[in-house]
Amino acid sequence: MKTLVVIPAYNEQKRIFVTVKDLCQNGYDVLVVDDGSRDATWKNLGDLPIYRTRHLVNLGQGAALRTGSEFAVGAGYDFVVHFDADGQHRVKDIEKLVNQLKAGSEVVIGSRFLQKKSDLPGKKKIILGLARIFSKKVLDLQFSDPQSGLRAFRTRVYKDLYWRKNDFMHCSEIMQNIKKKNLNCTEVSIVVNYDEYATNKKVKPKISMGWKMMINKLLN
Repeated sequence: MKTLVVIPAYNEQKRIFVTVKDLCQNGYDVLVVDDGSRDATWKNLGDLPIYRTRHLVNLGQGAALRTGSEFAVGAGYDFVVHFDADGQHRVKDIEKLVNQLKAGSEVVIGSRFLQKKSDLPGKKKIILGLARIFSKKVLDLQFSDPQSGLRAFRTRVYKDLYWRKNDFMHCSEIMQNIKKKNLNCTEVSIVVNYDEYATNKKVKPKISMGWKMMINKLLN
C-alpha cells in the first residue's frame, strides 16, 4: 500500500529541510506544496528526493493540502497523510495513522487530547479548548481534536472529504464531511512538539475563525 506524506509549507525556510529529511530517512514518499512562500522555503529543499510543487501566490493551508491530495489521487497512492512543515508532528506517529487505515478505517485523525497529552502553551490551550467546545456544541462534531493538522485517509474517499475552504477552516469542513458522508473514522493519540518557533508563528488559526464558522453554519 503506497503512502504519500503531503506537507503544506508557507515561509518555513528555518524548518522545512530538517522536517522533510527526517521523513525521507524513514522511507516516506513526500510532496511539499510551497504555498507562495516569500522566503527561501523552496530553495532550502535542496536536492531532497521528493515531489515538490508551488503556488505562485499564497492561497492558504487548505488549498495547499487540496493540491497535494489531488496529486496523490492522480499518482495512484493508496493513502495520504497531512503533515505540518514546522517540526511539530512526530514522524513515528505516522505509522499509527497508517496502521489504522490498513486495519479498515477510511479516515484517521491524530488527537492531542486522548491518552497522552501534548504540552500545550497556555494561549494555545485556551484557543483549542474553545475550539473543541464550539465544535461539539455548535457544529455538533464529536471529535476530541477538531483542529488537528495530522490526519490520514484513503485516496478513494477523497471525493467525499473534499473541502472548499482555503484557510484554516478546512479542518472543521473535513470533520463535517466525515460526519455527513458517514465515513469510518478513527482517532489516535499523538504528541505535538511545541517550541518557541512553532508557537510564535504569524500564520495560525485565530479566535475570529470561530465567528466565521458560526456564520457559515447558520447560512448552511
